[in-house]
Amino acid sequence: MAGAPASSPRGQGQPGAGAPKAVLGCLLALSLAACAVGPEYETPDLAVPGHWGAAPRAQVERTQVEPTHAEAAPNLKAWWRRMGDPVLDALMDEAVAGNLDVATAKANVRAARASYRQQVGSLFPQVTGNASGTRGDNGGRVGSGGDITVDSGYGQYQAGLDASWEIDLFGANRRGVEAAAFGVDASVDDLDAALLTLVGDVATNYADARGYQAQIALARRTAASQRETEALTRRRLDAGAVSALDVANASGQVASTEANIPEIEAALAASVHRLSVLTGQPPATLVRRMAVVRAVPTPRLPVPRGIPADVLASRPDVRAAERRLGQSTALIGQAEANRYPAISLTGNINATGTQLGDLGRASSISWAFGPSLTVPIFTGGQLKAAVEQAEAGRDQSYLAYKSSVLTALEEVENASVSLAQQRIRTGKLSSSSASYREAARLSRSLYENGASSFLDVLTAERSLYSAETQFIQSRVATAKSYIALNKALGGGWDGMVDTSAQEVVDGYTGPHFARLKLPASQ
Repeated sequence: MAGAPASSPRGQGQPGAGAPKAVLGCLLALSLAACAVGPEYETPDLAVPGHWGAAPRAQVERTQVEPTHAEAAPNLKAWWRRMGDPVLDALMDEAVAGNLDVATAKANVRAARASYRQQVGSLFPQVTGNASGTRGDNGGRVGSGGDITVDSGYGQYQAGLDASWEIDLFGANRRGVEAAAFGVDASVDDLDAALLTLVGDVATNYADARGYQAQIALARRTAASQRETEALTRRRLDAGAVSALDVANASGQVASTEANIPEIEAALAASVHRLSVLTGQPPATLVRRMAVVRAVPTPRLPVPRGIPADVLASRPDVRAAERRLGQSTALIGQAEANRYPAISLTGNINATGTQLGDLGRASSISWAFGPSLTVPIFTGGQLKAAVEQAEAGRDQSYLAYKSSVLTALEEVENASVSLAQQRIRTGKLSSSSASYREAARLSRSLYENGASSFLDVLTAERSLYSAETQFIQSRVATAKSYIALNKALGGGWDGMVDTSAQEVVDGYTGPHFARLKLPASQ
């Protein structure tokens, strides 16, 4: 740390007239040459795999031999638009504008920026003004004979300025500013994380809702077909071709299929209600709008994933954890600086007069200026413990950062495997549904002609309904795996977000008559 000059030029004229300027110049030099204590933050270089574990073997071998042929970087910009559903696109815009969690994250950004400005203010001198006025009478205006003798009234008026400036010799305040700057970055990343979670939740609930609608439509179609079979069976019973057992089985199958509808409708209502709340509206707001049935969103595949290192830059939760690590590192320096001496400049100037008008021309002026030094000599180990506490906080932040990276990589791997396997499952279930559909058609045709038993029809229709239900559920699961993969890669809202608007706007907040607040129970 560089020190101050040994001597400073004195002012000309009256001896000692330049002393305040000399002291100010000396301490200003100290401030400009101030050093900092504590560790300097550098972003940790965490080791991440060179490729995804879920990548095909041929791609892994090619990447190891020719690193330049790695998988393309993920295209995360408005990824939900690649599902080709304009209703979903509109809901995303509404959710970003109205979601309460996002609004809370915006308020946190404003609070962090205000805290940063507060910390910056600690680097500058603090100046306050003061004024006082006193008027009185000492009771000496009446003489012994009751006559007025002399004016004994008096007055005193004073106005002045007080100033103080802490010279940040060891960087305590600058470390506070540094920590606050990291806090602003982390709050912005938290907002991005809230938006990422929001768009993922909206897309997931939307896919669920469309899947439930498809299942309800399937159940109604199946029940209608089964009622036709029941009617056919009753006609055959009247003709003496079948027994009452077949009629009972046919009726039971219709009732069993129809019994699934209320449960699915309840799940559909829950998804629509959740979508409404995600957009910041009452639960029933979107019921009529979502009543128009649309197909389950079909994602555009495949999804480029890039390399694992891309996650560190694209995932807002990982970025926020890294910024908080920087913040906790700066707080170590702030705690360490408190163990060193502190120097402050204080000064005041006051004008005093017996009349209010004298303050500007005939007042007496007093002033004082000088430095003060504070040295921590014995604090019972509190300051050292504060440093150790800050270091432990830094360790916690570092581990949280590492954990966020591992969690991000895990989520990408899981979503990749899930999407790949769901695509295979969907293809198999599509073939299964087609086969069972043909089996149901043939069994019913044979039953109508008396060449097959009702048990064959019953089995074929049950198998067809189960296969088609699983096929719809697999399509929904494929869409949700696609959503999860884009979320895991860090795909969120990439449009403009206004963080300056307040949720609660006050009216006039200047001086006004206060209203008496009474308890609500009265």
